[in-house]
Amino acid sequence: YVTLEVDVVKLIEESAMSDSKDEIFEKVIAATKKEAQTSSESVIDIFKRNFDKIARPKGKSLLNYFDVGDFKEASEEKVLEKLQKNAESAVDQALEVIRQRIDKYGVSEPTIQKQGARRIMLELPGVSNEVEMRKLLQTTARLQFHLVKNDYRVVKAFYKIDQVLASQAKKKTGKTEVADSALKASKDETLAKTKKDSSSVADTSKAAAKADTTNPYAGLSEEDAQKKYLEDHPFTTLFATYYVPPGKNQRAMPVNYITDQLPKEGEYNFSISDKALPKFNEILSRPEIKALLPADITILREAKPDRRYANANNVKIYSFYAVKAEPELTGDVIVDARATFDPTTNQPMVTMRMNADGAERWAIITGANVKKRIAIVLDGQVYSAPVVQQKITGGNSQITGMADAQEAHLLEIVLKAGALKAPVKIIEERVVGPSLGEDSIREGMVSMGIAAILVILFMLIYYSAGGLVADFAVALNITLILAVLAAFQGTLTLPGIAGLVLTIGMAVDANILIFERIREELRKGRSLRSAIDEGFSKAYSAIIDSNITTGITATILYFLGTGPIQGFALTLLIGIFGTLFTGIMVSRAVIELALAYGAKNFSFGIKVK
Repeated sequence: YVTLEVDVVKLIEESAMSDSKDEIFEKVIAATKKEAQTSSESVIDIFKRNFDKIARPKGKSLLNYFDVGDFKEASEEKVLEKLQKNAESAVDQALEVIRQRIDKYGVSEPTIQKQGARRIMLELPGVSNEVEMRKLLQTTARLQFHLVKNDYRVVKAFYKIDQVLASQAKKKTGKTEVADSALKASKDETLAKTKKDSSSVADTSKAAAKADTTNPYAGLSEEDAQKKYLEDHPFTTLFATYYVPPGKNQRAMPVNYITDQLPKEGEYNFSISDKALPKFNEILSRPEIKALLPADITILREAKPDRRYANANNVKIYSFYAVKAEPELTGDVIVDARATFDPTTNQPMVTMRMNADGAERWAIITGANVKKRIAIVLDGQVYSAPVVQQKITGGNSQITGMADAQEAHLLEIVLKAGALKAPVKIIEERVVGPSLGEDSIREGMVSMGIAAILVILFMLIYYSAGGLVADFAVALNITLILAVLAAFQGTLTLPGIAGLVLTIGMAVDANILIFERIREELRKGRSLRSAIDEGFSKAYSAIIDSNITTGITATILYFLGTGPIQGFALTLLIGIFGTLFTGIMVSRAVIELALAYGAKNFSFGIKVK
């Protein structure tokens, strides 16, 4: 359990003009920092109060320290408004960066929430390396701008990688090894989602140079040609490659690596499915493969899958880029980013503004790379790779191509995250050790076992054969809950065990309502079949009403609660759906099967004349 605090005081200090800071300003900052450590009040309010107390009597104004842009609109109210917005966005930036890093780290069921005006609360189950986690939480994300180099050198290197891997496979097996069927399937899915009319690998690539017309697959059937192509190209069959000739409005053409004599002019695009990514990354990490790539190039994947190619099988298609290893610019120069809409097309976009040094360097970079792509990279993943249309002066630029306003807002946060001025520090940390965790879980399991035994015995004694059916339904219900948690990689915590215990009681409650109605109908003289039909049909409304009210309560607890409360509510919600299924459907099915196989006296705990 970790509580982080965004250092808003540092944000205020770094927001001031560097050449205007003096001893008076430093005293205001020191007083604000000291008071903010023990107060939950807004840091901006604390800063204003200390400024009025220390700097104002000495003839100082906020305008002496802060630049708000247009001099005509400059006022202290504008300064405070800008500082307040910066403080709020700083927390949002920190929250997004931390969420990205936690997700990447692979913590099971993390809880990440804003707490108050400047704090972030995290619960991270199963983290064993505390030092590594502290470093992960307090390290600011790195934003970089790289030139995209999807050129002939890259595809030629990919061709060489195929040759090396195919040769290695031959040495290991004594013959060409057929590519793994799962990787072939992911390749097929990639091609199917990224182009409508794929051409057979048996055809010689149209992009190949005219001088080389050799086709090693000539005369083979389409099936044999595909098989041989997969054997010869264990690397490039993991992804799809497209060639875009130079010039305006040129259509991308699929590329087959039959020869290394591919066009040297123009650009190449690459896309890969998430199923093939692990193998792709593993190959690129090998030292002998790294040596085949150009020394000044690194391969980076797109941060988000392409929405255009989503399919029913939940396969995600990513673009990846060969970019210049050394960044042209880093996020340190970004001073502002804002999500907005293009006034001409009404499409979402993000505008960004750089400081003076960044504006000058950005003008040089964009001027030298007109009609080329520059990748915006955060934490080693490409968030956008726009084409430079013209030299950009003034430090202002814009990024288009977002699918919606929410995506534009996310990119805004990401861009700001690279230039995060407010550090994040851990102010509270608590660790539940393994021994305490094991004791709690063992006691929880014992309590659940005792509850289950008591419920099972009661149902058997009181409802006889009907109780046995109810016990079977309860056991199935618990199994379903654990199966759902396992399917979604959930963590069964102590509150979750409490939810299971409550579910056991609620599960038999549905059967009790049904069985009591059946007993009542049997006492009235109805036949067994008629009493069972009446019992189930008349008890439905009471069962559904009780579970709906419990479900509403559990839903409120899940969305408004935190940590343990959410774990309890989630288990309870799953249990409610399981109860409705097992208590009504499964119990009825078991009883009906018993009657169908000739059971004439199905006991519900009472004697029937």
